[in-house]
Order: sequence, then structure tokens, then C-alpha cells
Amino acid sequence: MMNLLEEAVVYATIMHQGRVRKFGGRPYILHPMEVAQILSTMTDDMEVIAAGILHDVVEDTDGTLDEIEKRFGGRVASLVASESEDEYPGEDRSATWQRRKEGSLLALRKTRDVGVKMLWLADKLANLRSLSQTYAEQGEAMWAGLNQEDPERQLWYYKSVAEALELSLNRTGAFKELVKHINFMWPGTFDSEKGGYKEYRQLSVDGCELIGRGAKGEVYRYDDELVVKVFNQNNLFQDVERETNLARRAFVLGVPTAISFGIVAVGERYGAMYELVDSETLSTYIAREPDRVDEYADLMAALAHEIHSIEVDEDDVFPDALERVQEYIRGGVAYEDERLAKRCMGLVGALPARSTLVHGDFHTNNVFMMRGEPLLIDMDRVSRGHPIIELADLYYFYVVLGEDHPSVVSDFMGFSYETAGRFFDRFLRSYLQTDDEKRIRDVEDKAMLLCCTRLIRKVRRSGARTAEARAVIDRCLQRIEELTGRLDTLDF
Repeated sequence: MMNLLEEAVVYATIMHQGRVRKFGGRPYILHPMEVAQILSTMTDDMEVIAAGILHDVVEDTDGTLDEIEKRFGGRVASLVASESEDEYPGEDRSATWQRRKEGSLLALRKTRDVGVKMLWLADKLANLRSLSQTYAEQGEAMWAGLNQEDPERQLWYYKSVAEALELSLNRTGAFKELVKHINFMWPGTFDSEKGGYKEYRQLSVDGCELIGRGAKGEVYRYDDELVVKVFNQNNLFQDVERETNLARRAFVLGVPTAISFGIVAVGERYGAMYELVDSETLSTYIAREPDRVDEYADLMAALAHEIHSIEVDEDDVFPDALERVQEYIRGGVAYEDERLAKRCMGLVGALPARSTLVHGDFHTNNVFMMRGEPLLIDMDRVSRGHPIIELADLYYFYVVLGEDHPSVVSDFMGFSYETAGRFFDRFLRSYLQTDDEKRIRDVEDKAMLLCCTRLIRKVRRSGARTAEARAVIDRCLQRIEELTGRLDTLDF
């Protein structure tokens, strides 16, 4: 009776029969066998190694995940699925290359399964060995033989894979070899230290108090003086480093922000340490004292004015906030209604150019109170742009997200949806320094338009195909239709 690996070899050999590799014309089965060999240098888990042998069966043959599951079990099928890209029937593979790679990278960054990461590393290393050899022989002419002929896009892909695997697997010889091949074809991509093992201080947040939560991760009270922000699984070292660099630059310009003094590892995720003595988020204050919500809203409005009064040069490190808004439109409305997307782009593009700072993720979970003074964290979206973008972010967090399910806002902020509504209303009046209802409604309408573009993109990216998801998108499209029909500017 054959064991798991023997059966996998026989099955893969049959399924790949007659196929050859793109470069060199060697039998295709040699590739999955090489992947299995690389995996054997990292693990003795037979299911992971079997998945290496089978990893291209679903993507490149008539084999199915159901058949693999029946023959080899659910664990092997799950691993193979992680290496099987989405297909776009009827479309040329060259045209869908970017979409396929972005989707698979997102799944890789989110996984906590080290077997998946090992499988990815082994497959990409085997591919790069072949590419390196061909590149040594053919030079730049090699790229014309690939589905993606642009070497810069290929670099983006392999560099992204390496960065997603670094924290988990940079001890392995396979990772070091991967970096070596990337640097051979794209010299200088990684510094010499990247090919060696880098020790990050390991922390555990087990038993630590969760004191804040945002789109990028959670914040824990580590001890009386320190907090640690634990980034989501899909955030790479470069994302954490970028945020800390932006925070330092913002601090120099006068933004009251906490500065990270070290990047750490928290399990399979990156973290950033901050010294925030006896501090709590402003959300915690509001949850504890909802009757003082007006006072805290006034504080946030003053903080927003402070940020929005800081001017930066175009060639500074801060990106243009409009780029994020335009991405919301391209990634959401444009898929639903190109006509409406053009209207939105027109209004956004007509906004007066501003060189003032906006935080980009401005809400009470990202504001800590220390000795009575507010300090901002979560600085990865700090940018330059028009304040309406910031006001729209606030409206999104405190009002729009909870329209169908108020608990979404209350769970996120830690206080009731009703209190959130009171907070935003007071914030806007204080920020605009007016109680003129017409002016307040006008700014809310402009914020709502931007919120709708963001919400459509959020629902689409979630992959939800339910009637409720469709209803949310349709409601947003109706609002955009109405608002773009009567708004002639987003300025205020």
C-alpha cells in the first residue's frame, strides 16, 4: 500500500503528463518534485510536502480540490487551495496577471498557517531558481516569454512574497536563497542583512488589556508605561517601518503624536512599542463618561484644527490624500457604474489643492490621553490634502458604518451608536464653529458622498454576495446619484 507521498507523486505525474516547463522544455513534474524537496529542508510534515507535490494540479490541470480532498484529506486540499489563484474564464492570463497576484498575496498575508507560508516559499524559490538560470543565459530577453513581461511588476510580486514570509521563515536556508535570487535579477532590492536571520524581540500580549482597535490592528496595555500596537497579519515590516517614519516626520512638524521606539514580533505579527504612561484612548473616556461627550468632541475638533493648520511641501514624505479617495472610487463605484464614477472623480479632482496635513484615520480609538494631553497614534495614513477628506472619515466611522447595524460602531468605538452620533454632530459644529443647520447639512452631504464611495469598496472587497450586501451598494449608488446631481463642489 502506497504512503501519502508516494500516492501524491503518482497522482501528480499522471495529471501533469505531457506538460513541460516554459523554459528549458523539461517535464513539468520536475517542478513540484523540486518544491517537495525544498519543503523537506524546512519540515517533516508529510501533508505539507504532499501539498508541494500537488500544488499546481488544480491551477494547471483538470484536477479539482474535491478530488484532492477525497484522495489526500482536507489539510492537503486546504494547502493546495492556498496556492491556487483565482481564474478569470475567457480572459487572457496576461491581462489578469495583476488581479490574480494581488488576490493571492492578500490571502498569503492573512494566513496564520506556517505550512501555507512554507509552501509559498518553496514554490517561489523553485520558480526563481529557473528564472535566474534563464536570466543568466538570456538576459532581459527572458521577460518576453512570461505572462507578465514587465520586470518591474515581477519584482513587485517576488519582493512582496519575500516580505510576507520574512517574519516567519527568515531563519531558513530557503528564504536566504530566495533573497539571493531576487538580488541577482534585481540588484540592490534587499540589503545584505535581509538574507540573514534578523532577531526581533518577541512579545506576548496574552493577558494584556486591549485598549484600542483600528483598521490596522489592536493596541494593548503592556505594562504601566508601555503600550504595543499589534498590526494585522497582512501588514508587512515595511508597513510598520513606514508608519513609524511618518510619525517621526509629523512629530517634527508639530503633530502631537506618540513615537514608536521599537518594532517587535508578537507571534506571527509585527508590533510597535510606545511609551504612553498611564494613558487611555479617548474612546475609553467617552465610554466611561458619555455625559461629557460634548467636551471630548470639542477636544477632537481642536486637535483636528491643529493638524489641519500644518502646511507641508509637495516633495515631503506625505502622500496626496486624494489618491486614497480616488482608489475608493476605482475599487468600488467604477465597477458598479462608470458614469457615476466619472462624476465622483470630477468632484474630487476639482477640490482646491491643499498642502495641509490630514491624519487619515482620525477617530477616538487613535487618540490617547496622557496627563490631560491628546496624543495620536496610527500614523500610516498621514497625508496632505483637503479637510473634507478627514471629516468624511469621521462621518464614516461614527454614523455611516452603523446605519444598518449600530453594533458595528458600538463594538468598534466602545460606546453606543447614539453617543457616536452625538459626538460627530458636536464635533462638526465645533470644527466649523457654527450652529447654522444649512451649513452643517451641506458639509454632511459632501462627507456622505465620499463615505458612499468608501463603503461600496469595502463591501466589494469583503467578497459578500448576500442580498444585504447588494442593498448596501444600491443604497450608496442612489445617494451618489442624488448628491452628484446637486453638489457642484466638495469644498467648504
